[in-house]
Amino acid sequence: MVGKQDTVKRMLLECADIKKAYGDKTVLHDIDLALAAGEIGVLLGPSGCGKTTLLRIIAGLTAPDNGRIHLNDQDITHQPVYQRGLGMVFQEYALFPHKNVLQNVAFGLRMLHWNQADIDQRVEQVLALVGLAGFGPRPVHELSGGEQQRVALARSLAPAPRLILLDEPLGALDRALRERLMLDLRQILKNAGSMLGRPEGMTAVYVTHDQAEAFAIADKIAVMNNGRIEQIGSPQTVYRQPVTAFVARFLGMENIFEAQLVTENPPTVEIGDWRLEMAPLTIDHSQLTINHSSPVLIRPEAAELVMAETEAVNVVNGRLTQHSFRGRYQLITIETSHHPPLTLKFELETAVTLPPIGHTIQLAIDPRGIVPLESG
Repeated sequence: MVGKQDTVKRMLLECADIKKAYGDKTVLHDIDLALAAGEIGVLLGPSGCGKTTLLRIIAGLTAPDNGRIHLNDQDITHQPVYQRGLGMVFQEYALFPHKNVLQNVAFGLRMLHWNQADIDQRVEQVLALVGLAGFGPRPVHELSGGEQQRVALARSLAPAPRLILLDEPLGALDRALRERLMLDLRQILKNAGSMLGRPEGMTAVYVTHDQAEAFAIADKIAVMNNGRIEQIGSPQTVYRQPVTAFVARFLGMENIFEAQLVTENPPTVEIGDWRLEMAPLTIDHSQLTINHSSPVLIRPEAAELVMAETEAVNVVNGRLTQHSFRGRYQLITIETSHHPPLTLKFELETAVTLPPIGHTIQLAIDPRGIVPLESG
C-alpha cells in the first residue's frame, strides 16, 4: 500500500507519522500527507476511514497521539486553533441565522480587528468570487442550501487563510446542486489566491466520500481505508492506475481476480483457464511475477463487442445476465464459460446493440485495460 510520498518539492502542509487512537481502536495509522502551496488535496474514503479525524487534527480540534504537522515550515502540532490561521467550511454551513450575508462574511474580519473600509472591500470581493455579488443585505434564512454554502465559503476565504479545510461541504445538498457547486468550487479556490494576495493559489484539504466530487475538485487525492492511506496521486492516476483492490472497488470497479503471470513477452496472465495478454507498460514485476498469484483488475471500459470472427486478442464468450441502460453508457454483466466461471461487468457505448438477456455474446478485452494490483 502507498502511504508515503515524495516531498522534495517545498510543501506548504506536511503531516508526518500521524497516529490517533481512541481506547483500543486506532483510527489513524502513521499517516503521511503533504500539499504544495496552491494545491487542493482531497481525502477520499468511506465513512469511518479516518478522514475527518485527520482533518480535525490538521485544524487543531483534535490532538494526535504521535507525529508532527508543519505549515509553511512552522511546527503547529500543538498550536491552538485560533493561532493556525486556517479557514474551515463544514457540511452544516454554521452561519448566524439572525445576521445577513454581509454580516456573516464580515464576522471573522471583525474578530481580526479589520477597519470598516477594508471589511467592506473584502466582503464585496469574496461575494463576487463565490457568485453572490449583491447578496450582502439578504437574510441568510432566505437563501437556498447552495447559496448558504457559498456564503460559508466566502466567510472562510475572507481573511485569506494559509490553508482552508472543507469537511463534506456539499453533503447536505441534493445531487443537482452538488453537481453544480462542485464544478464551481474548484474554480473558486483556484481564483481566490490571486484575488486575496496568495498568488500561488489557495491551498485546501477537502474531505468527501463521493468519488465524482473528489475527481472534480482535487489536484491530489489520498484514498483512505481503515485509518491508512492506500494511494496518493492525481485524480487521473488514481482512476487509471489504482494500486490496491480496495481502491479499485471503492471507485466502482468490480472485475478483480487472482491471476498468475505465465509469460513475460508478451506479458500474459492466467485467471483459472483463461489467458489474457496485457500491455507491457502495465507490468510491475515487483507485484506480478512468474507463477505467483496476484490480483489484477479488468477495467469496466476495457471490453468491446465482437460481432463476427476476429483475430483480436483476449476474446471471451459469455452469457449476458444483466443489462442496465445508464444514459452515457450501458452496464452489462456476463457469465463466462471458463473454469472457474467468472462474472464480469463492463460499460459499453450507448449505440451498441445487445442481444436479449440469456443470449451469448463475444467480447474482446483491451490489453491496456488489465491492471496489476498490489497484494494484501
